[in-house]
Amino acid sequence: MNTPETTGVPAQDLTGDWPPADLEAAGAEVLRLIRRHFERIDQVPVSTGADAATLRDLLDAPLPQEPEPFQRILRDTEERVIPHLTHWNHPNFFAYFATNAAAPGILAELLTAALNVNAMLWKSSPAASALEQVVLRWLAQLCGYEVDADGVLVNGASLATFYALAAAREAAGLDIRQRGMTGRTLPVLRVYATEHAHSSIDKAVIALGLGLDNLVKIPGDEEFRVRVDLLEEAVRADVERGYRPLAVVAVAGTTSTGAVDPLDDVAAVCRRYGMWLHLDAAYGGFYNLVPSVRREVGTFEAADSIVVNPHKTLFTPLEATVLYCRRRGALVNAFSLVPEYLRTNREDGTVDYMDFSLQLGRQFRALKLWWIIRSFGVQGLRARMETQIALARSLAQRVDAHPDFQRVGRSPYPLVCFRAVPADWRGGAGTPAGAAAAAGAASGTAGAAVAAPVAAADVDALNRLNAALLERINASRERFLSHTVVDGLYTLRVSVGNLRTGQRHIDALWQAVAEALPAARRDAGL
Repeated sequence: MNTPETTGVPAQDLTGDWPPADLEAAGAEVLRLIRRHFERIDQVPVSTGADAATLRDLLDAPLPQEPEPFQRILRDTEERVIPHLTHWNHPNFFAYFATNAAAPGILAELLTAALNVNAMLWKSSPAASALEQVVLRWLAQLCGYEVDADGVLVNGASLATFYALAAAREAAGLDIRQRGMTGRTLPVLRVYATEHAHSSIDKAVIALGLGLDNLVKIPGDEEFRVRVDLLEEAVRADVERGYRPLAVVAVAGTTSTGAVDPLDDVAAVCRRYGMWLHLDAAYGGFYNLVPSVRREVGTFEAADSIVVNPHKTLFTPLEATVLYCRRRGALVNAFSLVPEYLRTNREDGTVDYMDFSLQLGRQFRALKLWWIIRSFGVQGLRARMETQIALARSLAQRVDAHPDFQRVGRSPYPLVCFRAVPADWRGGAGTPAGAAAAAGAASGTAGAAVAAPVAAADVDALNRLNAALLERINASRERFLSHTVVDGLYTLRVSVGNLRTGQRHIDALWQAVAEALPAARRDAGL
């Protein structure tokens, strides 16, 4: 008969799991793998060069009929899976909004999975629900929102924005929850957002039945913040047409450039027209922990609802998002539905978090946040955020000092956007430098020439150059950047967010960017 020693399969019977001792032994092997990964992280490629066909051939296999040795599964994971990931938890990952999973959160996820708590009802998860209350209060203090607001942990900013706009729709008094949106006459409901807002807002208006035609995108100013005068003008025009302005979505940390909308001014417009103000602070919210940022950005208490993402900026493993609403009861009014089999006797101070969203089954997300906040403390969190901002600032200074590059926009957060505009291109309208001048004026870059009409060919040349530059930088797999398009011009983005990122990583990144420019010009045929 085969034994665990001869097969490598942990001891089990036909109905049982691994014995606890085998779980501990296998867990130790997993932790050793994680340790090796982080010890050599600087030598690990950030991304893979394998194509889809190669990965399918590498990973595809018949459905296993018999138990396999865990050592083999772990070895295959280390050799076939991990090398072909894009490593978001890497010090040279600078794309999108760089995330980070700190060690306390990694271990908390292990314990959360072992406990497998469903945090839907207080009764189904008393300590988990109580801990969520504590963590929500702490997180509100960190970002500068009302600590007594209704709050809930959800699994992404896109859903949080959907929930907030659903609450706004219900709060409008149209009885949509009960009577729906069809078969009767309703006013046209309008939602307003900066043209630089996240696409999750578009998805929310689709899912809520409001329609993309009723999402009004407001142009931004020279720093890509929403133009409040144009916002009020659009709202006033809609009221005159007989439409019903429902909500405005402002942003603290726009997706492309990290801009911050003037929240107090937007809030004043919302008050004048009776609109709900939702704030997407998914990226920027927790940087308010840094005094210099909070002085510039201010607090967020003017917003009726706000989303902030610990898994973006608070060193928390995916997924963990916070939705707050200072209109007490608005989320519950939109989503609470308690079938008989979930009814319980409620005590004072208890919360059933299933009432705040569509989710019934809910992960015990509060534990990893509790561990991280306690492990770092406010001082430790702030110090690490200040370091990220300083690193980003050092990169911005390199960009500003180089004659062949131009920075785009300005953000209080550790996000640097720039594009290549070679010095020998600089000239009048109808040349690539004409496009550069227009780009500089649009972005508020110091020393930018007055914008001139830009020929389509010039814009195309700049875009081809910068796309080729990004391709060159990422081709080495030593680092990973992403891009955006701002005012029609291709723009590179560097987001600094990893705890292991240091000045040497920024120095090496900038060296790679500058050295790649001549080859990128050749690649682009320029």
